[in-house]
Amino acid sequence: MTKALVIIDVQDGILPEKGSERPAVRQLFDEVRSRIAGLVREARVQGLPIIFVQHDGEVGHRLAKGMAGWEICSDLGRTDEDVVVNKTACDSFYETKLQDVLSTRGIRHLVVGGLMTQWCIDTTCRRAVSLGYDVTLVGDAHTTCDTQTLTVEQIVEHHNALLDGFDAGNAILRVKPASEAFAAA
Repeated sequence: MTKALVIIDVQDGILPEKGSERPAVRQLFDEVRSRIAGLVREARVQGLPIIFVQHDGEVGHRLAKGMAGWEICSDLGRTDEDVVVNKTACDSFYETKLQDVLSTRGIRHLVVGGLMTQWCIDTTCRRAVSLGYDVTLVGDAHTTCDTQTLTVEQIVEHHNALLDGFDAGNAILRVKPASEAFAAA
């Protein structure tokens, strides 16, 4: 089974000002980016395709296409050989080239990390499984910001528990730490 690393929305302006005031939110964002950079290095060692998904926000949005906040974080180690898929919705498959990229390369298993946990990570992981892809969600390589009712830590913990074991047909989602992300399923 061919795997690919899929990194979603790790962009300079991804964290909104409101909801990311708590220092722990920014610290976790830094830690997650570091883990993702490690996943990118490991994927290169294993010769796996790396796909960066980049949100194209509308004019005035913090991720407005072409603006400074829209750029993929430079510390992730992205190269010209990596695929960039642009999206405009939480679902990385919705009106994008992602499924074509995966099928052209024979990819059937996605290793996923990135932002924002409760929106783009959750939606993309569920959609991938529904489309027949096995998914490894890297449980310590996705994050978000606080909401009015939950902290980032609670949101991540909840989604890791909620998504682990999510299945459709023969496809399944498993949550693993970065240290086990590329281990055999």
